[in-house]
Amino acid sequence: MDELTGFRDAFGVLTSHQSFPWQDDLYMTWFSQGNFPPSCSLPTGLGKTSVVAIWLIALANQPEKLPRRLVYVVNRRTVVDQTTEEVLKYRRRIANLNETDVLRRRIGSLAISTLRGQFADNREWSADPSRPAVIVGTVDMIGSRLLFSGYGVGFKAKPLHAGFLGQDVLLVHDEAHLEPAFQDLLTAIRKEQERCKEFRKFHVMELSATWRGVEEPFELTRKERNPPEVIPDPPTKPVEVVWRRLKARKGILFLKPESDKEKVADRIGKLAKKYSESHAASAVLVFVNSLEDHATVCKALKGEQVQVLTGTLRGLERDRMADPRKGTGCPIFARFLKPPKPDDDVKEQWKITPTPGPVYLVCTSAGEVGIDISADHMVCDLTTFDRVVQRFGRVNRFGAGDANIDIVHEATPDKKKDDDPNEQARWNTLALLKELPQIDERRSASPLALMQLRQREDLNPKFQSAYTPHPTILPVSEILFDAWALTTIRGKLPGRPPVEPYLHGLSGWEPPETHVAWRDEVDVITGDLLEQYGPEDLLEDYPLKPQELLRDRSGRVFRQLAAIAEREPNAPVWLLDDDGNVEVVVIGELTDKDNRDRINYRTVLLPPNAGGLRGGFLDGDSSTANDVADDWRDEAGNPRRVRVWDDDPQFDEKTKAMRLIRTIDTNPDADEADQESHTAGRRYWHWYEAPKAADNEGSKAGQDAVLWHVHTGDVVSNATQMAERLPLSDDLRNAVILAARFHDLGKKRALFQRILGNMNPDILLAKSGRRKNPFRLAGDYRHEFGSLLDVENEPEFQQLSDEMKELVRHLTAAHHGRGRPHFPLDEAFDPEPKGKNVSMITAEVPQRFARLQRKYGRWGLAYLESLLRAADYAASAKPSAVVGDDR
Repeated sequence: MDELTGFRDAFGVLTSHQSFPWQDDLYMTWFSQGNFPPSCSLPTGLGKTSVVAIWLIALANQPEKLPRRLVYVVNRRTVVDQTTEEVLKYRRRIANLNETDVLRRRIGSLAISTLRGQFADNREWSADPSRPAVIVGTVDMIGSRLLFSGYGVGFKAKPLHAGFLGQDVLLVHDEAHLEPAFQDLLTAIRKEQERCKEFRKFHVMELSATWRGVEEPFELTRKERNPPEVIPDPPTKPVEVVWRRLKARKGILFLKPESDKEKVADRIGKLAKKYSESHAASAVLVFVNSLEDHATVCKALKGEQVQVLTGTLRGLERDRMADPRKGTGCPIFARFLKPPKPDDDVKEQWKITPTPGPVYLVCTSAGEVGIDISADHMVCDLTTFDRVVQRFGRVNRFGAGDANIDIVHEATPDKKKDDDPNEQARWNTLALLKELPQIDERRSASPLALMQLRQREDLNPKFQSAYTPHPTILPVSEILFDAWALTTIRGKLPGRPPVEPYLHGLSGWEPPETHVAWRDEVDVITGDLLEQYGPEDLLEDYPLKPQELLRDRSGRVFRQLAAIAEREPNAPVWLLDDDGNVEVVVIGELTDKDNRDRINYRTVLLPPNAGGLRGGFLDGDSSTANDVADDWRDEAGNPRRVRVWDDDPQFDEKTKAMRLIRTIDTNPDADEADQESHTAGRRYWHWYEAPKAADNEGSKAGQDAVLWHVHTGDVVSNATQMAERLPLSDDLRNAVILAARFHDLGKKRALFQRILGNMNPDILLAKSGRRKNPFRLAGDYRHEFGSLLDVENEPEFQQLSDEMKELVRHLTAAHHGRGRPHFPLDEAFDPEPKGKNVSMITAEVPQRFARLQRKYGRWGLAYLESLLRAADYAASAKPSAVVGDDR
């Protein structure tokens, strides 16, 4: 079997489709050689997400040439994570193959982690870097992690996320034209890694349906771009399917308000309503640029079957709406989805029946990208060329119908906006669209017509002025990369700015945004409890997840918060910044008119009893809200974490097989008599999580005590297996394994064993189990600092070269996130120094970090650190040999 035939067969197995010619070309010319085109320009509806399948096949056939992880980055406007559905299908089909099949042997159980839904941040990808993985995330989620600043990631795990996302990776940036600042940042990271000669490659490939770069991108084959006049119906060959979609009939009609008093949104509502009045069973898509116009259109369609789709919906409700496989899925939304084939996997079958008759999906920009929907007709306002092309791609997507597209625009440009570049781009777009070929009274908006329009040299200057204006892109530098990599230094650091402006750039037309969520602890942890249980520590133990958050423009959030403040002025609020710092205020103070900008680019955490949530949207007039932090679930629907009060009758059932993270005593000043008489009520709040987390220490979460030699043996075994499956040099492989062997030497201290509750001098523990620690040190002794001191005496360490000694010292010291670049003074001590020069060793830590980072690169060093960290976390998560309570 030749290579192309093998690819086509494997592609059919994964996708249940025959490959298109461009997919054959991408595999044969690029992926099979271990190379990737910098950019791909492909029309919507032609399977851009199939690059994941192409990568999997190439990885199976050429594992030594391909990166083990593919990171698929989607725009932050994305509402539906349909890329994940495709990858899930691939994983199920690989699992069903014969064990001798190369896909089954080389790929095995593909790790999948996503931005939301049941796979949201499940950490599969970071548990074992030698395991093939697909990570789907937004620009914010992936970008912040690449810059050692992961939103919702504790400082200990930030190097792991940066290292594993920045090394041995193919990063695919979908619809890259929407985030030019992020694309520039990715290019800068790639070039910086090449300059530093980092040893595991970081590849970047941009995808776009509206490419506007300078260099020629990878695109459809010549045959695909030149369809014949007549196409077989139905198509029988892959290229005929491409032709059909390229020539899909979509006719544009340009319309204006019917009077000076009528607004664009009013006319859009009337035009959309006509599809219902005609009694046609149509699925009609409506796009508007603002939430205010969105409300106007929805009001005009009152009484119709309408589903709204905006980026301001909370993650939990968004996930439920968009998944027809669950009973919570929206039957109206299902009308716009391509139904599963009868021969598809059983798990892909829908559990809801799509709504019959005329239906409407009313969207803002959230419905423009990253969503595989197809409407019969569309009514919309005017926007920039790159966005309007995305909208066209959601209508008659597969070329089987004859769609009408009604574009409503103002009669004349607004003179007050003459200097607004975005407004100028809208009107330049209108001029370009009127250059499309005429079909009867409408103009063709088929992908082919748009491609041919783009190829007209006489229109090139007009195109550049019709795209969404570029934001101001902030340049990155070696100094900034260095500053972001100093993850041990928490909080503000001069010369280390927030990463958000570097991800999206600065634009005058994009107002600031704010995230909002609701948590019970905001109302529980108040007063003196805030000193004992710091909000930063609580959120590191129980980080905010995508299903908890909604996002909106800061001005609108402020107005809704002000409405809540009128009702609950003294309600506590936690205000989070990107560095994880928390400011505790009351909502009345936060919504003072002088504080209007205080919430910009921050997360507002409210107590549920303050209200503010209605139907998944922020609504200050609502007196209700709920905490959905415990709705973070695994693929089987089981909770990944749970918080339980001591009086919960289902306490044992809820915490079964869970690991205790922390216990909060909400009445620590109660005397003994009170404690003995306390038989009901809520005093102790216990937080648990499932023991599969790949970036959690587990040291304070285990249910049972674990012997030191057992845990160390597990870590060494894990590190050995990972290192042997990775293309590391013998020296690096040996350094990782030795660091695993030495990483917990500091736990042998007698005082540390007493802290673990171990009173038996004949045994050594690595984990204490659920027993409350009876002893506390005046300072915070870090066992890895003790390990750094003790490693010098190990015979195997002494046999290493000076270069490898440096690396082993650093890996040992940094395996819980310290040592990047230092140990804080209150942690840099040893209860049993035994003559060691602790001060000198402390001073050497940041110097060593700087030297090794220059040698291995920022992401390379983080990657090496994280091999040990992942091995340690995996050992902490698994059930292991334990001792009983005879300690």
